[in-house]
Amino acid sequence: MKAIIADDEIHLAEDLCRRLARLWPELEIAAVVQDGLAAATALMQHTPEFAFLNIRMPGMSGLTAAQAAPPCCRVVFVTAYDEHAVQAFEQAAADYLLKPVSDERLARCVERLQKQATAAPDRLLARLQSLLATQDKPEPLRWLRAQVGQQVRLVAVEDACYFQTAEKYTLVYTRDAELLLRTPLRELLARLDPEQFWQVHRGTVVNLRQVVCARRDALGKTVLALRDRPETLAVSRSYAYLFRQM
Repeated sequence: MKAIIADDEIHLAEDLCRRLARLWPELEIAAVVQDGLAAATALMQHTPEFAFLNIRMPGMSGLTAAQAAPPCCRVVFVTAYDEHAVQAFEQAAADYLLKPVSDERLARCVERLQKQATAAPDRLLARLQSLLATQDKPEPLRWLRAQVGQQVRLVAVEDACYFQTAEKYTLVYTRDAELLLRTPLRELLARLDPEQFWQVHRGTVVNLRQVVCARRDALGKTVLALRDRPETLAVSRSYAYLFRQM
């Protein structure tokens, strides 16, 4: 039997791979990937029986990537956030692991998966996968509603240079303005076009059309130069691989 692992924190993905090898030597890890798009591709290419998916990943969330899983695939979501649990189990998740995952908790998960592997395929999961496969994808967000004093200003999404988290809200930077959105960044990211907007830091999402170049600063960290903004954006180590070929 085969499994794939998807986590944008590569050291955590590799650690999970090693721990699974100890707990379940017969399980073949067919692929270890670092973003949602690669996860969806791996699910379609390898048709694994099991998938361990982080939820918050660049390009596409694990919840969305799971829709590419074959009907017989048991999906385990591995995340540092518990607010996605209900949605995960609505997708008939086999398990939901909160980081950091203890050895005892992972062992229980493996035991559960091994028992399921010998059982008949879950008809509910197969039905959900079939429904998700035919479900129309929502249109990406096109307009932003920003609070400016007592007024609401409409801003075209394509005019956003980048977004940054501001506690419970989000700041959007356009060519000539800094505006406040009353939507948390994680909710906003789920509604943006993943081909145009990439998360490059825990609290930063950039419009790829604004990226002129990626370079290393004096400390060896990756930074992005933008077309219409004078400042540079820091790229965290977890997302630096996205710009290695730019």
